[in-house]
Amino acid sequence: MHKLYLDPFMDMCNGEIISFGIAPQPSAKNVMDALEQAITITADCPYRRTFHSDQGWAYQMKAYSHRLKEERIFQSMSRKGNCYDNSVMENFFGLLKQEIYYGVVYYSYEELKSEIKRYIKYYNEQRIKEKLGWMSPVQYRLSLLAA
Repeated sequence: MHKLYLDPFMDMCNGEIISFGIAPQPSAKNVMDALEQAITITADCPYRRTFHSDQGWAYQMKAYSHRLKEERIFQSMSRKGNCYDNSVMENFFGLLKQEIYYGVVYYSYEELKSEIKRYIKYYNEQRIKEKLGWMSPVQYRLSLLAA
């Protein structure tokens, strides 16, 4: 059995996964590449940006915290041992596992990676949420921009 490591960044306004990295092993490069995408995507935000994470090794790297400081992004971390602080992301992981992983056999890393990418696209663009007025995250974001 092989593992796959997913490093997503979520916009807390609408729950949209704005960037992510997928790799066969944990790596600083994977996290930093996803961070750079998230920084670029949120660059036009008129408000103070806050990037929240758990206390995983990748989010404690000097390169990670230094990059956030360079961009004047506030770093927020969950309290040690408190999964509730990161519950929104944990919920996403739970949905992903429930909807594409449990009970399904993937025969290669590439097959699982492809399915995760497909799921994130579906999650962002089609999966409706009651708290977003029965819209998908992308539909909700677009409705806010049109208002």
